[in-house]
Amino acid sequence: MDTLVRQARKHDKDAFCQLIKLHTPSMYKVAKAILKNDEDVADAIQETALACWEKIETLKKDKYFKTWLIRILINHCNLIYRQRSRMISEVVLLEEGRTEENYSAVEWKEFLKCLDEKYRVVTVLYYVEGFKIREIAQILDISEKTVSGRLATARDRIEKQYTREKPQAVIYQMREKNLQKKEILL
Repeated sequence: MDTLVRQARKHDKDAFCQLIKLHTPSMYKVAKAILKNDEDVADAIQETALACWEKIETLKKDKYFKTWLIRILINHCNLIYRQRSRMISEVVLLEEGRTEENYSAVEWKEFLKCLDEKYRVVTVLYYVEGFKIREIAQILDISEKTVSGRLATARDRIEKQYTREKPQAVIYQMREKNLQKKEILL
């Protein structure tokens, strides 16, 4: 990958395209965590690719290409998010009949929804993308302690959300001609 980055820095279009293709899944996950809208995510990825191509010479070290790319992506996502929040709120219709094949992925997305953006971004970068705390601090331009704190807060909120959503079982018992209802947590 370092070879591709070196070639891209020399304005080799094919090498740059390969780098973008390699990192598109990661970019999608990060952008989706911030924007939640596929059209906005696509715009953010496209704007990021263009900005990276135009400013590739500002990359200081080849090994930090992904970190640099994700940082630019987050900046574009935040810009799109701010622009969208200024617009009149729109009604989003739920897609009916859509099924999710992977229950754990759906559950993970639901847990991420309960987090504020600053916690969600750190969580996705750490748990989904596998960045180290130091790298996340560089990407977001915050201290490592802040990243650790946000991760701890995110874990606490997800745990509270998980324990709150535990289903209850209802048991009916017959006692001397009366039907009694008992609710227990599973």
